[in-house]
Amino acid sequence: MASKLSELQSAAAQASKYVAKNGPSYYKQLMEKNKRYIKNPPTIESCQLLAKQLFYTRLASIPSRYDAFWKELNSMKQVWNKRKEFKNEDYRIAALFGVGWVVECYAWFFLGEVVGRGFTFTGYYV
Repeated sequence: MASKLSELQSAAAQASKYVAKNGPSYYKQLMEKNKRYIKNPPTIESCQLLAKQLFYTRLASIPSRYDAFWKELNSMKQVWNKRKEFKNEDYRIAALFGVGWVVECYAWFFLGEVVGRGFTFTGYYV
């Protein structure tokens, strides 16, 4: 256990040295590359103004998102009403998407469990 701790400490020291050496140049490069997104002067007031603009912009987008939701729901109702005209291929495609969705949900659950345990594989998954 002590050897792993010393290895971890040396790795952390190397990472710290790397960040100390390359961090400022990376920061300058990043800021130069994205300077069109920077609000000058960078004051608390300008940050508060941007936060308010973001909030009210998102608030203003609710009606269009509401309309898009009802449009999507109506298209799903039309598909449901035409279900008697479906062929076997249509059912197969729907089943394929359904199975894919279930597999994706399980994969996210599994990944969350692994991350929650500190990236260790134990228990039922072995």
